[in-house]
Order: sequence, then C-alpha cells, then structure tokens
Amino acid sequence: MCKSNSILVSAVLAMLLLAVRADAKTVRLDLEPDVALGAYTALAEEHLAGILRTEKTIAATSEAKSAGWSGVGPLLKRFSRDLPTDATVWFMMPDGRYYATAKGGLTDQNLRDRAYFPKLMAGGDVLGELVISKSTGQRSIIVATPVTANGKVVAAIGVSVDAASLSTLVDSFMSLPENTYFYALDANTRIVLHRYQSRIFKRVAEVGDESLGDAFRAVMGREKGVFDYTLNGKRVHSVFRKSSLLGWYLFIARSQR
Repeated sequence: MCKSNSILVSAVLAMLLLAVRADAKTVRLDLEPDVALGAYTALAEEHLAGILRTEKTIAATSEAKSAGWSGVGPLLKRFSRDLPTDATVWFMMPDGRYYATAKGGLTDQNLRDRAYFPKLMAGGDVLGELVISKSTGQRSIIVATPVTANGKVVAAIGVSVDAASLSTLVDSFMSLPENTYFYALDANTRIVLHRYQSRIFKRVAEVGDESLGDAFRAVMGREKGVFDYTLNGKRVHSVFRKSSLLGWYLFIARSQR
C-alpha cells in the first residue's frame, strides 16, 4: 500500500475507533424501566455494531487482503488497544488457524470447529455468537467479518468481546437503583449479559428453576412485553424487547423490596 493510502486508512480507522469508544462516555441514567430498556438496547447494539464496522474497514485494506499477519497485525493490535471493553482481536485463515492479539501472533488453536466458522467461510458476518474463548478462556461474544480477495474468502477478522467486561460497561452507563438490574438472553435462555456477572453464560433454569426457564421461553415468543415472575422468593417485574440486530432478548428487571 502506498504511503498516501496508508495515511487515509489510518485516518478512517481512527474515526471508527472513536465511534466505538464513544460508547464509553459516562451517561448516568435513573429512569423508568421501559426508558432504561431503550437506552440499554441501543448501547449494546451500537457497541457491537461499531466493532463490526471497524472490522469491515480493516478487511477492505490491502494488508488484510494479503492474508498475512505481518501486514495486518499492526492494524489489529491498534484496534485491540482502543476497544473500551476487554477483547481479543483475531485473524483467521481459511483452514481455521488464527493469529490473536492476546497471544501476539499465531496460536496453537483452531477455530474450524466453531459453529460460526461455516458462515464466515461462506462470506457472512457473525454478530453475537457466544463461545468460551480458546485464547483466553473468557466468556466471549463473537463479532467477525470475512476478508475477500478476487471473489474468495482469504481470511476473517474477529473480536472476542469479554461478556463480563461489556456488562461492566453497561452497568457504568446506567446508574440503576440497587433493586433494578439488566440482563440479556439468547434464544436458548442463556444469559449473555447481566448486572450480576456470576450469572453470565448460565441458563435461566440454573439461576432459578426449570419451570422458570419454561416461563421465559414462553414470553420470548413475543418481540417485546412485560413479564412478572418470582426468583429466589422475590417478585420481579420486568420489561423486555428482542434485538433484531443481535437476536437477543434484553430485559430491565426490578425486584420487589
């Protein structure tokens, strides 16, 4: 890449990184649950969508299209440093081998067995898949995009966002009362985000009981609504909506004192 093009790419990347980092501005909220739910949904969606936009900008560079770590590595390391949540940025080859910023280069792991691997190799984006990171062991949310050259997928750029770190970011934004909390569930009632981080990646039935899991599955047939339930002997009032972007169900809940 010529010097002028490198400067242009760096400038565009800087602007996109600023957009991702803008999510980290402190915004104190003490709102009614339905209003807080809108703010929470927008924050989670924009943070992850901002990561995907930056990945796509990097994927369009000659450094990424060369499918070599020596070229794209510096861009991905900068991307990793500037993310407001703890995350590993990785660069995957078509055979599943991958380089990771957390390891400083090629890892001894392979991503070919990941459920999202075929989608990336078919040219699709991945947004919101849940995994235990092979590089760090963290409970991670995957955001990834393919890199194409001459009509073929030659690599993929991905970010494994630490779910606990993203929960901390959300909690820092939303100054919710002590008896109010947020959480997000995937379609299988697995907890993606939670104000109480010990619950992350557990299923609802593991936090409450099996019947509670069935109750959640029933209400999650709707796009949005109100759901009252009992957890640990306390009545809980919640409002929820489905994120069309992520496929998650996001809740703001208030337990009765």
